[in-house]
Amino acid sequence: MGFALEFTEDPRVFLGRAGVFLGADPVLNTVIATATAAAVQAADAGQPAPEWPRWWLTMTDQATAAPVGVAMRTAPFPPYPLYVLPMPDAAARDLAAALVERGEEVSGLNGALPATEVLATELARRTGRRARVHEHMRLHVLERLVEPDEVPDGRARVALPADSELVLAWFRAFHADAAAQAGRLEPEGEGEQFDDAVISSRIAEGRVFVWEDGLGTPVSLVGFNAPSFGVARVGPVYTPGAHRGHGFASALTAHVSRLLRDAGSQVCLFTDQANPTSNKIYAALGYVPVVDMANLRITTPARV
Repeated sequence: MGFALEFTEDPRVFLGRAGVFLGADPVLNTVIATATAAAVQAADAGQPAPEWPRWWLTMTDQATAAPVGVAMRTAPFPPYPLYVLPMPDAAARDLAAALVERGEEVSGLNGALPATEVLATELARRTGRRARVHEHMRLHVLERLVEPDEVPDGRARVALPADSELVLAWFRAFHADAAAQAGRLEPEGEGEQFDDAVISSRIAEGRVFVWEDGLGTPVSLVGFNAPSFGVARVGPVYTPGAHRGHGFASALTAHVSRLLRDAGSQVCLFTDQANPTSNKIYAALGYVPVVDMANLRITTPARV
């Protein structure tokens, strides 16, 4: 079996090629679907293409012209990781060869297993480096919402512009705190970056909720991505350390999940497999695993 690789820097061209493929399994394809939709919206608004590497890829079976996998490089933060969805092992190795031929410097990949690991291993082999798993992730979908047994005092509410400073601080704290809870040290400067404009936009679109305790103090936060192909993705979910262990995150995640489900969306989220607390919370709410994923790094071996 041979594969044709079709790269494009235009998200609209990619959707024309891969839209049916993405829609066939919208939960599995949620990240690429939402990132592409956001890029199309930005292009339609006349915004220039970003300076960082950005492209989309459709891989097709040469015999049937049917898509067998997709990938993208759109992350706006170092190391500008690729995002890879399931594809045949041979297609992943072909992609590694194409990336080396294009002269792309790839040191980070995220995506579904085993395709992402096959691609990383082949890239490492072709460039004299080594691949290692940095983080094990898992995608879950809400099968049947199970309301928490005990709901803490307080209430859920949509975040307001007056909450912007707090929301920004909590979004920025989420990545580092999640890594610390999993016993993992994150490299300086990596991970998604947030600023006032991003937070203001999410709040204006009603995509951030907070839980207020009985005294009216915000104690937990849940965000979500706008639905794409009928699927909405919950995240981040963040509770500062001083407020953990009281059920705030469970109550707020259930609230947001219910709203999204009742609006007609399938609901999904990612967990870090090294964090048993969050995995237990989401399982109790009715989320079930879809696919195991990984965040990999490709590094130069240390000289002895």
